[in-house]
Amino acid sequence: MPTIEIRTSIKSDIQTCFDLARDIDFHQKSLEHSGEIAVAGKMTGLIELGQWVSWEAKHFGIVQHLTSKITEFDSPNRFVDEMVFGAFKSFRHEHRFEEHNGKTVMTDVFDFQSPFGVLGKLANKLFLKRYMTNLLKTRNALLKQKAESNTKS
Repeated sequence: MPTIEIRTSIKSDIQTCFDLARDIDFHQKSLEHSGEIAVAGKMTGLIELGQWVSWEAKHFGIVQHLTSKITEFDSPNRFVDEMVFGAFKSFRHEHRFEEHNGKTVMTDVFDFQSPFGVLGKLANKLFLKRYMTNLLKTRNALLKQKAESNTKS
């Protein structure tokens, strides 16, 4: 099972970062390039424990549908969303937040399994892990920019 781990240092308070990471509206804005929109479940605002959201987006030229649910929640330190339905065989995305010297360190740990056995493993190595890493890095860069622009000096 491939794992992606990304750490992002943000000059903002932990609560702002935590809330942006679970904000449905911000998520849609941060992935505009894929046309990602919420189509069912919690469709706006801050998602909470036990809530779910269904997304529609275009990846690899194909319209994808994915539903994820918040399965763990410890504000403002961490939350986990897991796929309930979608193109992956499974995924688990843990979002962690820690304060260090006036900054927030946000860590994403994204574990996923592709379908189709050996072909899925080949896809992971050839392009999928890199694609997902870039998607997370793009989103994190926009989250960092938004959080830091909200911070009053």
